[in-house]
Amino acid sequence: MSEHFPPGDERAPNERPVTAIAPHRLAIETEAGRGVAPLYVTCDWSVPQPAIRRAVILIHGRLRNADTYFKLAQAARAAAGGNESDTLLVVPQFLASADVSAHDLPADTLHWDWTSWMGGDAAVGPAPLSSFDVLDAILDGLAVREQFPSLASVVIAGHSGGGQVAQRYAVVARGEARLAERGVVVRYVIANPSSYVYFDAQRPTADGSFAPFDAAACPGFNDWKYGLNRLPAYARSAQSSEQADSAQTLEADYAHRDVTVLLGSEDCDPAHPALDTSCAAQTQGAHRLERGLAYERYMRMRHPSGLRHRTIVIDGFGHDGTGIFTSPQGVAAVFDDDNHGAQPATTRSEHQRDGL
Repeated sequence: MSEHFPPGDERAPNERPVTAIAPHRLAIETEAGRGVAPLYVTCDWSVPQPAIRRAVILIHGRLRNADTYFKLAQAARAAAGGNESDTLLVVPQFLASADVSAHDLPADTLHWDWTSWMGGDAAVGPAPLSSFDVLDAILDGLAVREQFPSLASVVIAGHSGGGQVAQRYAVVARGEARLAERGVVVRYVIANPSSYVYFDAQRPTADGSFAPFDAAACPGFNDWKYGLNRLPAYARSAQSSEQADSAQTLEADYAHRDVTVLLGSEDCDPAHPALDTSCAAQTQGAHRLERGLAYERYMRMRHPSGLRHRTIVIDGFGHDGTGIFTSPQGVAAVFDDDNHGAQPATTRSEHQRDGL
């Protein structure tokens, strides 16, 4: 089913029902309730998959077009070469309420408002589950040794709005524990997001340094998903009673995780129609490239040693998920486990334009 729009309709492209719903279903249940999320997946999870050594979870952008991202994941896997049978692809779909109505989906289908899933906020129905709960459920499924006995690595990747999900999840993730117990490596690949989570009130200045931002100029600049104030329920449930200690723990965990940020050298349009232009986002820079490079400096400043992050600028691409993830640098970031598995726990951030 699709909705018809009158001529001259100026609604944002993401504020329209999607054209395709992912065919597979994943049940998620927490103390907050139960719901079902649609997803694309390249194998049958109900039977053992001994050949699978790597799983790649690719998160769609604000258009919720998981079908397009599933094709992108397949194209990137093909560009990586090797044996396709050893790599599982998973693309979850975070639906809006309008999608459920337009496609007459079952009442247990999880749905959010148009973009709140990007920050891990609670679904509006059928239960207040977070998009992060969906990622937890996927990781829990991958952690079952009987189903995936050969699994060695999991990659959580996203572009644009999906990059925002991946970056925020890398800050507050709880779903890695069972995989870690098995020795399965989890990595994050974050491409061209509009904004990042900052761990204090400092923001970049015109001269490239950092200084405390004047909250009077933008009262919500340090609220989640831009900072650690007003955390979503998913993150609050894991917090300690001391907020400062909790913030330090979240930052330490994030710094320790294996994170690659991919930035298009041409993703530098401050008037891009899909760019977050809220005052909170603009405190981080004028456009995505500037914000990404500023955040790299911020993390390096706060963690001069022990940071397992790298930032790669890929020449010739703007806000182009296909170009980024099928480029040699993008393919290596997602599929080259050896390159990352041997990564030392020291800073290896670099503006790399000629390959990994």
